[in-house]
Amino acid sequence: MRTMGMLTKGSLHFLICLLLCMDYYYCMGDDESSSVPLNDDVLGLIVFKSDIKDPSSYLESWNEDDNSPCSWRFIKCNPNNGRVSEVSLDGLGLSGKIGKGLQKLEYLKVLSLSRNNFSGTIGRAVGVLNSLEKLDLSYNNLSGSIPSTFVNMNSIRYLDLSGNSLSGSIPEELFQTCSSLRFLSLSENSFDGQLPSTLSQCSYLNYLNLSKNHFSGNIDFVSGIWSMHRLRALDLSYNSFSGSVPEGVLALHYLKMLHLQFNGFSGPMPADIGLCPHLNSLDFSHNLFNGPLPDSLQRLNSLVFFSLSNNMFTSEFPPWISSLSSLEHLDFSSNSLTGSLPSSTGNLKTLKYLRLSSNKLVGSIPAGLFDLGLEDMDLSDNRLNGLIPRGSSSLFESLRNLDLSRNNLEGTIPAEMGLFANLRYLNLSWNKLESRIPPELGLFPNLTVLDLRNNALSGDVAGDICESGSLVILQLDGNSLTEPIPDEIGNCSSLYSLTLSHNNLTGSIPKSISKLTELKILKLEFNALSGEIPKELGLLENLLAVNVSYNQLIGRLPVGGIFPSLDQSALQGNLGICSPLLKGPCKLNVPKPLVLDPDAYKGRMGDHRRRNESANPIRFHHRNSLSVSAIIAISAAVLIVCGVIIISLLNISVRRRLEFVETALESMCSSSTRSGSPTAGKLILFDSKLSINGIGNPEILLNKAAEIGEGVFGTVYKVPSNPQGRFVAIKKLVISNMIQYQEDFDREVRVLGKARHPHLISLEGYYWTPQSQLLITEYATNGDLQTELHERPASAPPLSWSNRFKIILGTAKGLAHLHHSFRPPIIHYNIKPSNILLDENYNPKISDFGLARLLTKLEKHVISNRFQSALGYVAPELACQNLRVNEKCDVFGFGMLILELVTGRRPVEYGEDNVVILSDHVRVSVEQGNVLDCVDLSMGDYPEDEVFPVLKLALVCTSQIPSSRPSMAEVVQILQVIKTPVPQRMEPL
Repeated sequence: MRTMGMLTKGSLHFLICLLLCMDYYYCMGDDESSSVPLNDDVLGLIVFKSDIKDPSSYLESWNEDDNSPCSWRFIKCNPNNGRVSEVSLDGLGLSGKIGKGLQKLEYLKVLSLSRNNFSGTIGRAVGVLNSLEKLDLSYNNLSGSIPSTFVNMNSIRYLDLSGNSLSGSIPEELFQTCSSLRFLSLSENSFDGQLPSTLSQCSYLNYLNLSKNHFSGNIDFVSGIWSMHRLRALDLSYNSFSGSVPEGVLALHYLKMLHLQFNGFSGPMPADIGLCPHLNSLDFSHNLFNGPLPDSLQRLNSLVFFSLSNNMFTSEFPPWISSLSSLEHLDFSSNSLTGSLPSSTGNLKTLKYLRLSSNKLVGSIPAGLFDLGLEDMDLSDNRLNGLIPRGSSSLFESLRNLDLSRNNLEGTIPAEMGLFANLRYLNLSWNKLESRIPPELGLFPNLTVLDLRNNALSGDVAGDICESGSLVILQLDGNSLTEPIPDEIGNCSSLYSLTLSHNNLTGSIPKSISKLTELKILKLEFNALSGEIPKELGLLENLLAVNVSYNQLIGRLPVGGIFPSLDQSALQGNLGICSPLLKGPCKLNVPKPLVLDPDAYKGRMGDHRRRNESANPIRFHHRNSLSVSAIIAISAAVLIVCGVIIISLLNISVRRRLEFVETALESMCSSSTRSGSPTAGKLILFDSKLSINGIGNPEILLNKAAEIGEGVFGTVYKVPSNPQGRFVAIKKLVISNMIQYQEDFDREVRVLGKARHPHLISLEGYYWTPQSQLLITEYATNGDLQTELHERPASAPPLSWSNRFKIILGTAKGLAHLHHSFRPPIIHYNIKPSNILLDENYNPKISDFGLARLLTKLEKHVISNRFQSALGYVAPELACQNLRVNEKCDVFGFGMLILELVTGRRPVEYGEDNVVILSDHVRVSVEQGNVLDCVDLSMGDYPEDEVFPVLKLALVCTSQIPSSRPSMAEVVQILQVIKTPVPQRMEPL
């Protein structure tokens, strides 16, 4: 068993002496303790140091032989009495527990241990520090609840416990005497329940941050907050508060920051909000506020950040917005604002970020907006018309993102756009823009996304469209482009997606596309392309989706890459592509046969022929007439040809019902049509108490701002749910290859809805139309395991071993339930970290289980291609047509999950000279006896008697032979045996 520090026998003996001395000192009065020869501060700090691990030896200067600690690093003393007044150990990578040694520092005023890896619960070590004025334990790995008297609230002025794993409710007793408190932050924990009513007694509080927890309740229960008239900053964001915000914000005269975003607040904004003259940051986004915007808002002359996005405000766009002269960030997106943009918006000279998307704005874009130094402008999904303004030199230098899509803009794309030197994202799709694509667009040095879909653009695709080499996504679908695709398209070396469908492009598909090694999506359907598909395209190993349907292509498909597994809907409607999926002629591009000139012998035979015709006219007549049998044969042939044509047309109409396999980009889901009224949908909720904002069509709540993830089956959104004020997750399915009939869809979804287990994300219902299919599921508050392992902020603590084992065991139990509680078993097919979600206590919940049941067909090659993005997690039998696929492919993915959790490494890692396959690396290390080299050291201490057997279990689960892998029921039993009972463990000194 590993401990936090390895002590020699001598140091252990000395430590025991120190502890005995401390017990003696605790029994003596203040007068006696001040007369003892040993310094209490030295003893206390040495004992505190013994409880922690210091990998970088920052505390090396802390020596038990010193008479005073005042010369030690990170220590400050009071010059009057020589006692320790401040201990600041921020960001030193320390771990361990906050021990009782601190109790000896009776004159300590500042204790700051932030941005370390301290674990365990908040004990009573600081509860006896009567002089403590500042306590900062933020961004550690502390857990458990807050004791009601863990700190002396009579003296504390600054208390920061943010960024830990603390949970439970806040005790009422904590704030009974808090008149000295000025700063309080409990953000980024897992606290729940209602706020204590005693919090309002902290009348001198300047800063209050309770964000990113699970606090709930109606605002009436926390209305005491509005009476804390000295507040400068109030942050209640990312919780589950509900109800309306009452009038009375007037009392918060000194308020500078008010953040309420991502809650369930409803009703109108308080009319007196504008009576907080010092407000510089106001965020009410992602709530259920409605009604008009209060006119008092125009008084907030100091406002710098202003966001009301994703609510239900219905008033006209406020003409007074230009009076907010200090604004830098303005976001009113995803509301129902009407009217036009006043020309005075061009007076917002400090504005950098403007988002007004998804409203009902009309009229033209004020030219003054394009004279500002904006960095981000999003006016998409409105009803704006007129021309795109030309822009100014200020905008040319500053603009990075421009989205004017889904409006009614007309005219041409201004050539001046080529002067936007820093532009990265340009989306002008779904408008009425005409003329050619300006060649200047290819000169953007930093442009990564160019989306001009569904306009009326004509001409050719410019050869220098990728002159800068930075373009990642190029979408030109739904225009009137002509001419061949230029060979220079091969210069777009960074392209991830190339979509040119629904145009009038001619000529052959360029071989140069094979140079686009990063390409994942290629859409060329509904053009007039001819010839064969270049065989070189089969070398594109990253290509995930191709559609070349409805062109004039012929010949064989490339033999490599994705082409052998293309669906027939990606190939149909051509002249003669050779594929077993297609019924019809197969035309190969072979040389034409030699044809003799029928007039070659005319000069030599003409006279002889005329002589014969004159000599025997009857014989000549028979040669130019058809016999009765010939006529019958020709008639039969004509009937057969007509029958073939009719049957072919019927086959084409049936094949049109099969849709092309779309992938990760949500914006590509509907490129085949410009407009159309959606079919009325059907919302089914399995729980009668559940309500999605009280509406029948949850699809209207889905927008970019609510998007929280994307996977092989679709995009996931976070949506508020009434009346509890909590959230649900809605997955908008990529409908290609999905079940297309509501009755079949309902049957399969209801089977998945019955799969209830503590470690499965519960399916709450669905919404169905022929064009859109949504799954409504439970929302997991701590995100997914992929983010926790590989994408967490540097300030966030890594997962401890206890949490990692909890995730392993819980995931195993969830999979065992799917495999052994259903007949036939539900197979996940896609076990990977991004499909393991975490609740507030880091309990795992498997998502996306059973969604393969919604596919129209379950052939192994379809599944393996759909999930090939899960690099390293796909079981080898999914790629082999001769092996029977069963639950053992989930066992393989689970084994890889264990390896990733224990090692902290990705399943496949690419170095400069090599590729590391994680399973092979661990297997070699185990065989060579170097298991320690595999373990993720960032998780701190770990019990070897648990970690090593778990690693070996993972290697068994990832066996290349499916029959050699255990069942998930056996895996659960093995893990329960591995888990050592807590009482048998040695606690570290």
